[in-house]
Amino acid sequence: MWPYVRPVRRRLLAAALMAVLGSLMSLVIPLALKWMVDGPVSDGDPSGVWLGGLVLLVLGSAEASLFWARRALTARPLARVEADMRASLYRHLQRLPVSFHDRWPSGQLLSRATTDLMLLRIFLAFPLTFLLVNSVTIVAGFLILLTQRWTLGLILLAPVVPLVMLCRYFEARYSRAARTAQDRTGDLTTIVEESVLGIRIVKGFGRHRGQERAFATLAGGVRDTELRKADLMGTLWALIMILPELALGAALVLGVVQVADGELSAGTLVAFLSTALALRWPVESMGFLLAITNESATAADRFFEVLDSRPPAGDPVSIPGQRAGAGESAGKGGAKAAPGGGAETAGLRLEGVEFRYPDAPAGAPPVLRGVDLHIRPGETMALVGTTGSGKTTLTALIPRLHEATAGRITLDGQDIAALPRERLRQLVSVAFEDPTLFSATVAENVLMGAEGAGEPELVRALSVAQADFAYDLPDGTATEVGEQGLSLSGGQRQRLALARAVVGEPRFLILDDPLSALDVHTEALVEAALRKVLATTTALVVAHRPSTVLLADRVALLSEGRVTAVGTHHELLHGNREYAALMSGDPHGEEERPR
Repeated sequence: MWPYVRPVRRRLLAAALMAVLGSLMSLVIPLALKWMVDGPVSDGDPSGVWLGGLVLLVLGSAEASLFWARRALTARPLARVEADMRASLYRHLQRLPVSFHDRWPSGQLLSRATTDLMLLRIFLAFPLTFLLVNSVTIVAGFLILLTQRWTLGLILLAPVVPLVMLCRYFEARYSRAARTAQDRTGDLTTIVEESVLGIRIVKGFGRHRGQERAFATLAGGVRDTELRKADLMGTLWALIMILPELALGAALVLGVVQVADGELSAGTLVAFLSTALALRWPVESMGFLLAITNESATAADRFFEVLDSRPPAGDPVSIPGQRAGAGESAGKGGAKAAPGGGAETAGLRLEGVEFRYPDAPAGAPPVLRGVDLHIRPGETMALVGTTGSGKTTLTALIPRLHEATAGRITLDGQDIAALPRERLRQLVSVAFEDPTLFSATVAENVLMGAEGAGEPELVRALSVAQADFAYDLPDGTATEVGEQGLSLSGGQRQRLALARAVVGEPRFLILDDPLSALDVHTEALVEAALRKVLATTTALVVAHRPSTVLLADRVALLSEGRVTAVGTHHELLHGNREYAALMSGDPHGEEERPR
């Protein structure tokens, strides 16, 4: 955590120093008591007693002021540390590949960004400082005790070895329980989030009781783990309290005997016992501090589990001052290829592309294998295939949402692996089959598709996507669409997602079944608008219905992870049995295709 703590290290060090001074001040008070008892009290000097009382008041006030200053010094910088760590985590999550997010439940990530970081802030504010403060106080206190009466001091030191062994014994068990509790809390967060986002499904199928049972099971697991933690903590704290108390009782008995025999002054015994009592909290709180420290350590492990997940290597960095459009092709009809290239390299090309999911079982065939495809500049190609053939996976490789396992993909001759992601996302725009909207206004959701776009681009994109319904919403394009855009119909969400894809007038457009949620009338309007968009861009369109296929110049048939045929719709319809079966919806025709 040092990179996050380093900017505020001076304030934390100053706060720790003040806390140490404040704690040591509490050890000076018994020395003042010894002077009072052996001096003014024994001599019957009222003025000396008043002076001693004033000294104790000053010492107590100084101790309180130092602890107040410690809190004032740490509040702001520790809030900054927590904010920096949360920002770092969020920024890193944006850079991690889609494959990472496919594996990690959102509730686990949410708990790391909230609960775990709160624990780390608490650790920096309290246990970190007081582990140091209490250690210094205990060492200084025992030095004072041994100086005052070494025989009594040794009695109080007797529990140290058993206490250290007990702390080590309980520490490992508490760490495991703390990690289990935090992981189960993440699972609990996931089920709550899924239930809220899927409330329509839960209610529509009457599955609320099943969800309640699943929640109760997870909540019961969290409860059991927390009870286990409480049991461990209670046992440790009881032992940490009882052993020093027994030693203190033995020292008190021996001290009283020595005072009665005249071997020890009453003031020395009072000072000794006051010092021992001042050490009670530093000693007894060590169990509590170690428990929080262990929870914070597991929270740090969980936080850095995410931060240690590296984004794809080899991302080039944009050269400062480079023109944003450097290397960009001239346009639709006269697109420039990369230096040394020609018509064969222009457009979108996939060469021997293979893809296998990172967590796929060993020996499992790749999802895509040996895919070769060339979409010429200005051409629209439809990608068709049965469910599970790899269409959506292939479209995710072009904007590098997934990384190809083998082969390469080029845009106008430039390998996408050599393009900065920021530049790649400017060239390629995507509209997914499942339109995702954010808790923001219509305008903000659409303009997310192009940095720097304004009102003219918004109006054009809404017109292209036949999303003029946005102007009829209560606040027009400033209307909040709600979480996941659930205040809109499926067709409305899909049209806004399409508007977001075209708002930046991208050079390359990837559409994953963009018309799936539209009614027949709206589909016809969007198709007419799409024809205008597709006439000015190079596009790959995943299609499931003939009306979408007819938007394309050519069609590629994807079968079992390979492109098995490329041609016009009519060529494939009459010359490829599998394609004809897909377009007619006849499953038997698909089964009878040649192998």
